[in-house]
Amino acid sequence: MIEVGALSKRYGNFTAVKELSFTVRPGEVLGLVGPNGAGKTSTLRCLAGIIPASSGTVRIAGHDIAADPIAAKRALAFFPDEPRLFDYLTVRQHLTFVARIYGVAHHEAIAQPLLDEFEIADKADQLPGELSRGMKQKLAIACGLLHAPQVMFFDEPLTGLDPLGIRRMKKSIVTRARAGATIVLSSHLLHLLEEVCTHVMILKRGEKIADGTIAEVATRFSNGEPNVNLEEIFIRATGGTES
Repeated sequence: MIEVGALSKRYGNFTAVKELSFTVRPGEVLGLVGPNGAGKTSTLRCLAGIIPASSGTVRIAGHDIAADPIAAKRALAFFPDEPRLFDYLTVRQHLTFVARIYGVAHHEAIAQPLLDEFEIADKADQLPGELSRGMKQKLAIACGLLHAPQVMFFDEPLTGLDPLGIRRMKKSIVTRARAGATIVLSSHLLHLLEEVCTHVMILKRGEKIADGTIAEVATRFSNGEPNVNLEEIFIRATGGTES
């Protein structure tokens, strides 16, 4: 579970995230939506403990990210929009390295199914420089899933993936949510959020302007119209600002 209370993040005199409070429960996928500069990435980085919040609280699987960061970070995985890999480690060596960090015993039995799931088993002995952008993204996600995190943060997870890779990634996210994972997904691809998310939260200038199930948010901004999609909801909620 993710529990956030009055989270704020300031950079000097600029407030990127302001008094943000919300909860995401096991099995839920929260779509984080907002225009460029709305505070989505700053929010994700604060939740994952990559940068400190200026104020407020974040609890990951019952652990306070500020007071007990090691326990909290063992329970989570953060997937940035740009994969960060080691130039001189092969695909297989990346997984071995991550397994040692998290103390994953007998990791080979876990790593191989991940390599198969993300279709990079045939690249196991290659270096990152030999991989396509999409393959690098798949490797980074496989590494993040190796320790079976309870909480997952995805920042634009489909970048660089081909259509088949996109389909498999969506299935992977939904499958893990159904197995009880707690997931936050930030993306400008609103059709992706409609397909995989149970809830949505819309940010504008660092503040929450709407949240709830997609049906609840749709009702709020539908003006009585049926079948209003998430793109139209976004435009209405943000005053016509494009994502």
